[in-house]
Amino acid sequence: MSFITTIPQGLQNTLQFSLRDKREVFGYRTQRLRRALCLLTSVLTCGLLQLVFYWRPQWGVWASCLQCPLKEADTVLLRTTDEFQRYMRKKVFCLYLSTLKFPISKNPEEPLVADRHSVINQAVMKPELKLRCIQVQKLRYVWVNLEKRFQKVGLLEDSNSCYDIHHTFGLGLTSEEQEVRRLVCGPNTIEVEIQPIWKLLVKQVLNPFYVFQAFTLTLWLSQGYIEYSVAIIILTVMSIVLSVYDLRQQSVKLHNLVEEHNKVQVTIMVKDKGLQELESRLLVPGDILILPGKFSLPCDAVLIEGSCVVNEGMLTGESIPVTKTPLPQMENTMPWKSHSLEDYRKHVLFCGTEVILVKPSGQGPVRAVVLQTGYNTAKGDLVRSILYPRPLNFKLYSDAFKFMVFLACLGVVGFFYALGVYMYHEVPPKDTATMALILLTVTVPPVLPAALTMGIVYAQKRLKKKEIFCISPQRINMCGQINLVCFDKTGTLTEDGLDLWGTVPTADNCFQKIHSFVSGKALPWGPLCAAMASCHSLILLDGTIQGDPLDLKMFEGTAWKMEERNVDSCKFGLSASNITIKPGPKASQSPVEAITILRQFPFSSSLQRMSVIAQLAGEDHCHVYMKGAPEMVAKFCRSDTVPRNFPQELRNYTVQGFRVIALAHKALKMKKLSEVEHLAREKVESELTFLGLLIMENRLKKETKPVLKELREAHIRTVMITGDNLQTAITVAKNSEMIPPGSQVIIVEANEPDEFVPASVTWQLVENQETGPGKNEISINIGKGSGPDGERQSCYHFAMSGKSYQVIFQHFNSLLPKILVNGTIFARMSPGQKSSLVEEFQKLNYYVGMCGDGANDCGALKMAHAGISLSEQEASVASPFTSKIANIECVPHLIREGRAALVSSFGVFKYLTMYGIIQFIGTSLLYWQLQLFGNYQYLMQDVAITLMVCLTMSSTHAYPKLAPYRPAGQLLSPPLLLSVFLNSCFSCIVQISAFLCVKQQPWYCEAYRYSECFLANQSNFSINGSSERNWPGNATLTPGSILSFESTTLWPITTLNCITVAFIFSKGKPFRKPIYTNYIFSFLLISALGLTIFIMFSNFQDIYHGMEFIPTVTYWRVLIFVAALTQFCVAFFVEDAILQNRELWLLIKKEFGFHSKSQYRAWQKKLAEDSTWPPTNRTDYSGDGKNGFYINRGYASPEQVPKKQLGLGDPTTEQHFWTRL
Repeated sequence: MSFITTIPQGLQNTLQFSLRDKREVFGYRTQRLRRALCLLTSVLTCGLLQLVFYWRPQWGVWASCLQCPLKEADTVLLRTTDEFQRYMRKKVFCLYLSTLKFPISKNPEEPLVADRHSVINQAVMKPELKLRCIQVQKLRYVWVNLEKRFQKVGLLEDSNSCYDIHHTFGLGLTSEEQEVRRLVCGPNTIEVEIQPIWKLLVKQVLNPFYVFQAFTLTLWLSQGYIEYSVAIIILTVMSIVLSVYDLRQQSVKLHNLVEEHNKVQVTIMVKDKGLQELESRLLVPGDILILPGKFSLPCDAVLIEGSCVVNEGMLTGESIPVTKTPLPQMENTMPWKSHSLEDYRKHVLFCGTEVILVKPSGQGPVRAVVLQTGYNTAKGDLVRSILYPRPLNFKLYSDAFKFMVFLACLGVVGFFYALGVYMYHEVPPKDTATMALILLTVTVPPVLPAALTMGIVYAQKRLKKKEIFCISPQRINMCGQINLVCFDKTGTLTEDGLDLWGTVPTADNCFQKIHSFVSGKALPWGPLCAAMASCHSLILLDGTIQGDPLDLKMFEGTAWKMEERNVDSCKFGLSASNITIKPGPKASQSPVEAITILRQFPFSSSLQRMSVIAQLAGEDHCHVYMKGAPEMVAKFCRSDTVPRNFPQELRNYTVQGFRVIALAHKALKMKKLSEVEHLAREKVESELTFLGLLIMENRLKKETKPVLKELREAHIRTVMITGDNLQTAITVAKNSEMIPPGSQVIIVEANEPDEFVPASVTWQLVENQETGPGKNEISINIGKGSGPDGERQSCYHFAMSGKSYQVIFQHFNSLLPKILVNGTIFARMSPGQKSSLVEEFQKLNYYVGMCGDGANDCGALKMAHAGISLSEQEASVASPFTSKIANIECVPHLIREGRAALVSSFGVFKYLTMYGIIQFIGTSLLYWQLQLFGNYQYLMQDVAITLMVCLTMSSTHAYPKLAPYRPAGQLLSPPLLLSVFLNSCFSCIVQISAFLCVKQQPWYCEAYRYSECFLANQSNFSINGSSERNWPGNATLTPGSILSFESTTLWPITTLNCITVAFIFSKGKPFRKPIYTNYIFSFLLISALGLTIFIMFSNFQDIYHGMEFIPTVTYWRVLIFVAALTQFCVAFFVEDAILQNRELWLLIKKEFGFHSKSQYRAWQKKLAEDSTWPPTNRTDYSGDGKNGFYINRGYASPEQVPKKQLGLGDPTTEQHFWTRL
């Protein structure tokens, strides 16, 4: 539940929306005079002030409002607690209960709703009968004056006990209470608005960079620089249209996905009025929902009467029927979730899941109390995670923003330099301002967004050819930094489900001959066959058998069939007594015509077993059948029935990576059949006869092992996050070599605190058996063995369940990063835990990829830096990437393309930075004598070189092999900064030298002072002769004049410099193919070079006149070319041999003691020096100071866990860098 922590002043609170989203809330009251002044200023500035307030909403609040206590506020300002301190402005609105059609009591002592725990009773202000509310990210919060905080509505409070839920809500709500709750909580809908195109367009156009670009292009157009400006406008429009189209498609897709949720017809029970049908949008927390049969749940609800079978595929990704049982009626006052700890979920029906079968208790229909509605539900939370993804950290965009600021500052320096020069020469103010603004815009290239976008478009196109589709193109660059990939197991690493391999029956205390299912022979009748046919939790639904895939495979192996009995299912009060199992046509001959399951003791991961009581047709007694983990089943069997070589036989199969299930049986004699219902599980599961082993295999997809090997060789860490069993996950990890041979596996098991026992963590080492002859796989037996300390220290992997993860997260917070840096297997993870785990990895500064195929992976797919869905269903909506080929080969493809795109982005950015600086230096030198490059001179550089080169530089394909290291992830790294700085220095030296040298030539004259006279006599000028220094007439400076020896000299130097840096910054291997494989780019570069040299050395009068050059002597042109060539050679050597020399930089880092700032690197170094780590075969308790971890005293619910952990990294945002201005 969300909460507010009150600050004494009453001006500020802390509001926590979810486990991962915490915001500070500030109260403000609008002041009319301030607001009027803001509106007046906006009008006077032609809307510029409003634009600034749009970019910075907090400035608008500060300008028009005064801070005040939250209880008096009409506006609230919400600020995130991350390093970026992002703000959001929300209006406080009021709801008036007086608008309802029935009278409301104004007596403060009289509650409005029967629920004594309800926030509504505390929030309604009497006698006004109003509530003050804010709506944030689809959730509604009401102000509770008594507690001085905002609280979330739309759910039943967790403080309700089992007794409260049964007795307060058991008969339904009154019509009046329903109306009150509907007004306060809002409709039970998950509505995703399809964003209008005009709104998306406005949001794109108001991007700060595009606003600056519009200013730049307007200025250039006014100066007659039309061709390049039009080209940039066309590119910008195309870029905006593509962005709007992508956003609109995502909006429509998500809207269509959730729309059906809002159109469900439901039956509810109204107090004193009976049953009533209505639309699901009218449901409120506390309503009694009647479950008729097959039904899509429109809300979260807790079952209070009867039981049902639900398909929770939306949550878990596994379409396995789950049986839900009613909440017990208990007299204590404990919160209802506390009585069964993590098992409370077995009573809860989640929104978006499908009820596939209901089982009334005999006392009426199956009933459930509505717990949460709208966006408070499980499905609502999933949709919110898609609509409002948590911002991600990517250094490229934040660094690029800083670079942009630097270039803008350089432009500002140029602006004042130009002002000074032109004012000194007493140029008219209009011309001075124009020329100064032109120099201001030179440094920030307007082609930058188009150039960076093109790199992503090329990568997207190449991914599309590999059947990988992207809905969040900005994440492609992030893929280049991925150093950890999380994989779901079932359907991702392995084929869906398990396959039968064989059975190993026992007789006379010995294992018998293996029965292989591959042979196609029917399983012979016997107790083992009867156990396989009856010991399961399968159900019959519309003639189709449904249930756990393991149970289903096992049952199919018997070739028996399941039928419904025509008997009252409640005859003995037995949940499964209406199912009869009979031999199928392909089954082996059996003396038994049918088996009836009388009672089930369901499987529990903590018990590692399940059992059933069944009756064979024609017999007056019953049989008990058990299946489960072999070691566990053997404990319940008589020792004389368990073969002596049981451990060796079991090891023989587990070494080969098989999943092994043991079965057992005993006859159960009873006087009356009705006694079955009252038998204790402990009595039933004792003195059993061991029947044998069932061998199953979970086959890896053929692509899994090679891909994991490729990632391992590239030093990319792999982790498994699955909803499946821990033991199975360890087996798959070893078979796939995610855990390399010879590595130690330590199972981390954590337990919640009990009444007298604190929370605990047990570390259990998994025995690492030697592989047998011809075997390539490793066993997963859990035992007390331990490898040598050296081995454990060098290569060990932690494995844990979701339950253990949650306990560690809550009670051993400081221990979590220590586990995560070596945690490889996370099993039985819920969707929320998957998202949380991905976030915790990110806090350790990992760049996380997530690959999964189920809807239960949606949150993690969205949370990861790069989520890759192998499904076209819900996960594909949440996931930035979707692969149509359902195997993990897409992961290295994506990383390769990400690395190529990232390197291309760096290359383009470096080039455009240098291009701006080169032009800035040349233009500044010409400004010294009030000159400018000509339009066609600029056009040649801008269109023929920069525009064409930038649009094709990024089309170089990715290198086919993954390098064992990543490209640099930040622009502000020493190699890149040095590259830009040194190239700027080289360019500055050459241009200034040329500028000064040309003035010393014997044929030089100040042509710019006599431009008119010079133009008139240019046709008679001898290109090999010399000119007089002194020209007749009055020598006057002409602002903006072009013709001069200086511009004729500087233009080829700057142009050749642009071409050479484009070549230098287009490095190929190890992340991209060589430059010559990019045919279009190579052709354009060679063409630009050829054209520039042709213009330099040609003697055509038309070219000189069009380009506004003055002919010079040949040796001077050769000298210019040699200077440019020398600059290229020096720059190429410095870039390739020094700045891009990885070994040299590693040596420098080592010599000067530089270490990675990543949290995971720091933890790895720290743990490597700790002789007591990793712990094995011991138990630690919370509060045990010597082990360095403590109880988190502030913990109250999963949403209230403090997030700071040992200086972990902070999140940043994923967005175009120019939106950060």
